[in-house]
Amino acid sequence: MKLTVLTLFPEIVDAFFSSSIMGKAVEKGLITYRCVNIRDFASDRHRTCDDAPYGGGAGMVLKPEPLGAALDSVGAGSARTIYPSPSGTLLNQRYVKELSAEQELVFICGRYEGIDQRIIDHYVDDEISVGNYVLSSGEVATLVIVDAVYRLLDGVITRESLEEESFQDGLLEYPHYTRPESYLGMKVPEVLLSGNHARIQEWRYGKRVEKTRKFRSDLLKEEQRNDTQSEH
Repeated sequence: MKLTVLTLFPEIVDAFFSSSIMGKAVEKGLITYRCVNIRDFASDRHRTCDDAPYGGGAGMVLKPEPLGAALDSVGAGSARTIYPSPSGTLLNQRYVKELSAEQELVFICGRYEGIDQRIIDHYVDDEISVGNYVLSSGEVATLVIVDAVYRLLDGVITRESLEEESFQDGLLEYPHYTRPESYLGMKVPEVLLSGNHARIQEWRYGKRVEKTRKFRSDLLKEEQRNDTQSEH
């Protein structure tokens, strides 16, 4: 997959793409990326990329000329172009899977009060919200989406690790334990020490339903709601 990020702060983005699992994915050639500095496309000597909003109001808005020129330079018209925004469609795992099937994605990192609406109207395919809150950094929102997407690509993370993760089948993930067997007087559940894989799987499924019911009951299917209610 090819990922292109347009930003005023490339140092934030470059650090992510060179670290941890993403860094390994780039080394393996599973991901190729380019980070484009929007300021490089400003036409004045001060490299101005923002201006006051028409109609008044607080803050500044990213100007359309440098941002449009940056988008043209990366061929945004031929690639799915995403603008992370609090007013966009809420991101979920189904949406992430859809994006992971693309060959190329282009991201616009907003700042300040946002970007000129004409850029959205002309270039943007997806306006995506990462949650019901507001961030000051479009880079952070972009990297949330990128992180959710790239880990689903073949070869980045093992299939087994992905199968039982939260949201894969509408349930949250079960709790995990490792050594030592006892910590601060709290012991690892005996079933996990039993070696009985059928019982372990049953316990893990029960914990997934229990956790989902407690924290995200909206995700539960009707039969799972009935199962948990009958246990109490």
